[in-house]
Amino acid sequence: MLFTGLIFQNVGFVNFDDSFKPVTKELRKIALVIILIRAGLDLDPVALKRLKITVPKLGLVPWAVEVIVITIMSRFLLDMPWDWSLLLGAIVAAVSPAVVVPCLFRLRSKGYGVAKGIPTLIIAVAGIDDAASVAGYGIIQSIIFSHDSLTSQILQGPICVIGGIGFGIVWGIISNYIPERHDPFVVPLRILMLLSGGLIALFGFEHFGYEGAGPLGCVSAAFVSLVCWTRQGWEVEDNPAATAFEIFWMIFEPILFGVTGAQVNFAELDVQVVTIGIGCLVTSGVIRILATVLVGIGSKLNLKEKIFVAISWMSKATVQAALGPVALVAVGDNLPGKTYAEKVLMICVLSIILTAPAGAILITLTGPRLLTKTKTPQPPPEGWRRSHRPSIYDISIIDEDEEDEKDQSSDNSIDNISQKHTPPRQDP
Repeated sequence: MLFTGLIFQNVGFVNFDDSFKPVTKELRKIALVIILIRAGLDLDPVALKRLKITVPKLGLVPWAVEVIVITIMSRFLLDMPWDWSLLLGAIVAAVSPAVVVPCLFRLRSKGYGVAKGIPTLIIAVAGIDDAASVAGYGIIQSIIFSHDSLTSQILQGPICVIGGIGFGIVWGIISNYIPERHDPFVVPLRILMLLSGGLIALFGFEHFGYEGAGPLGCVSAAFVSLVCWTRQGWEVEDNPAATAFEIFWMIFEPILFGVTGAQVNFAELDVQVVTIGIGCLVTSGVIRILATVLVGIGSKLNLKEKIFVAISWMSKATVQAALGPVALVAVGDNLPGKTYAEKVLMICVLSIILTAPAGAILITLTGPRLLTKTKTPQPPPEGWRRSHRPSIYDISIIDEDEEDEKDQSSDNSIDNISQKHTPPRQDP
């Protein structure tokens, strides 16, 4: 879809002028809400509790290292201010579960890495990365476009963090009681609660000038709701709400990537910026891999598994497509902000083009060589979806197994009654 948007824009099939910006802006925000809710629903509370040291360490430290590397290189090589450089670093450092998860599913089905729970670890860290990137982006963007005093800008970060997490906790607790767990429409109502809560958080906090709190509110609301629902009997690996948001993402994914690609005009590209951008991405990716291997010292993973985990987190796609064009829309035609925003968009597009296919290929090729294969069949790890592709039937409000059991029991009852009232056959 990204390449389709690029080609259509540059051959003249489509032309997204200023009249389309309000529509694409809102569509991008809705897609961002779906991404963040999916990230929150992928954070398995049991796995996070069991890996409470490993997951934050492997998730946040390499992410912070990549943010710092991108920030420093873009500051001195792309001649961008520190705030814009940090904004770019926060976007680029995010991992794309949309690229990683399908490749890991194929490896898991063959028994690679399941003994040590490597798929669960990679998915959990990807969700934390996305949440950190989006929250950091929102806080930095609020500071860049803020016209308040220095004191207000300094307080912007803590207010966004506290406000976003607080909203998520409150909304998650509300979702625990509304709707009631025995409501016949509990599944669609819970999906509606999550979606409406995410939209309220993103648009509401933006309206009051605290853009960084909205993404945190989305992720925390989804996670708190998941914790509450698992205590009521829902399974993390077979969550109908998570399946629904996977289906929503199937709808918004081509829209998001197509619109993002259509905003890049080859005639306006600076070859020097493209070359430097590729150098920044390659350098930051290599340094992140090294940082992941070093941070993994002391964990139960061997060297080959650490390298595979590091390679799995190099893919970029969803967050970069969602956030890359936002600054360009926000800055308008104001210079020099427009120049910086165009550089941010270009680096984001380059990161998708370079790392998404390369990451998928490397995961597929290196998995059998770096991971240990389990010979005996393993059950799906915690936090893993059962089906290859989500279906609308997975979010049915009727449990088909229970219905089959009821039908079978009623048939047996009828047979017993008929046998009871049937007179015995007498031989002549």
